[in-house]
Amino acid sequence: MRDPLPIAPLAAPPDATVNVPGSKSITNRALITAALAAGTTTLEGVLFADDTHAMLEALIELGIEISVDDEAAGVLTVVGCGGELPGKEVSLDARQSGTTGRFLPPLVALSEAPVVVDGHPQLRARPMDDQIAALRLIGVTVEELGEPGHLPLKITGPPTGPSVALRGDVSSQFVTGMLIAGAVSGLDLRLTTAAISRPYLDMTVAVMRAFGATVSEDDGTAWAVGGGYTSPGSYRIEPDASAASYFLAAAAISGGRVRIEGLGRASLQGDVAFADVLADMGAEVSIQDDAIEVQGRTLRGIDVDLRHISDTAPTLAVVAAFADGPTTISGIGFIRGKESDRIAGPVAELNRCGVPAEETDDGFIVRPDGRVHGATFDTYEDHRMAMAFSLVGLMVDGVAINDPGCVAKTFPNYFAALEQLR
Repeated sequence: MRDPLPIAPLAAPPDATVNVPGSKSITNRALITAALAAGTTTLEGVLFADDTHAMLEALIELGIEISVDDEAAGVLTVVGCGGELPGKEVSLDARQSGTTGRFLPPLVALSEAPVVVDGHPQLRARPMDDQIAALRLIGVTVEELGEPGHLPLKITGPPTGPSVALRGDVSSQFVTGMLIAGAVSGLDLRLTTAAISRPYLDMTVAVMRAFGATVSEDDGTAWAVGGGYTSPGSYRIEPDASAASYFLAAAAISGGRVRIEGLGRASLQGDVAFADVLADMGAEVSIQDDAIEVQGRTLRGIDVDLRHISDTAPTLAVVAAFADGPTTISGIGFIRGKESDRIAGPVAELNRCGVPAEETDDGFIVRPDGRVHGATFDTYEDHRMAMAFSLVGLMVDGVAINDPGCVAKTFPNYFAALEQLR
């Protein structure tokens, strides 16, 4: 779906409980740990979207038995390989999925069969240097088949080294991939720089432990993992906190009320902290153990470091457009290398609808003046840009979203879900 999709303004502030799909990040972690586990696992609350289909199909290509029990209910069954990955010489397509493209290389290195990991040109453009170097340090053969430091890669294992050092300030996905596979072969991993997106590493450890891996951690800078995985029988995946952010933001900018159930203080996902950011801006926020509710109020600008919840930066850019006073978002220089440049993109699109904004070295500044107007927004083939800027259309006339189909990456039914606010 590439024709622009018009977004009609809300007739009244929403008063709704919104259902969002399962977490992409937890789904892909649970799929890979279930695949490596001894025993059969039923996964519940699974997200079925392009990113998770990429992981599903890759695991099936590798010889893992997976059956979808009920896609509508988010249920599937994985027959684990007990750490003995079938030795198949295959080529895997990670599509546009960063988690898939960065979790697979350490996984396929557990086998002696050479495996090629490739992806969409958008994913090929994202850096892989640090993971390539880490794999080579533990004895894995990595052949760069295209541009050095990028996919496609031909990987031949198994790993022979017991320890590795890895930068933490490029992508938490590199660290996660090494830890998940490392629990099978045994691995000590140490960070040489401070971790970004730290909540994603905590999520990784929680999923690994739920599947029986042994994980010891030293102050968030080093881990020793091992013991392999054993199926817990069933594992439930909570709703996606990044997806929830759009609906919580809609409440904040419209003066309405939105409630998301299944997410709260007990969540594994760091992006639930987006609700705290909305509270800092003046929204009325209630965060329970398993629910978040936002009631919109007059919003003020803030200075905020989003390094640990960077996926919400485009969403906050839109919220900031409706605040009284400027908002400075920092700590996110690394998101220029995401699906799109998520610093330049939000700034360009805010300017397009009349909101003054400017880039900084590690973020951007939004200087609203109360004159937001309609526009047809470019999305840069980036699902988060499409979902974030659709929120402008809830508030002003004349908004349309180019290439709305790009939301299929993580939230295929997003625009239908947005109608729950009406």
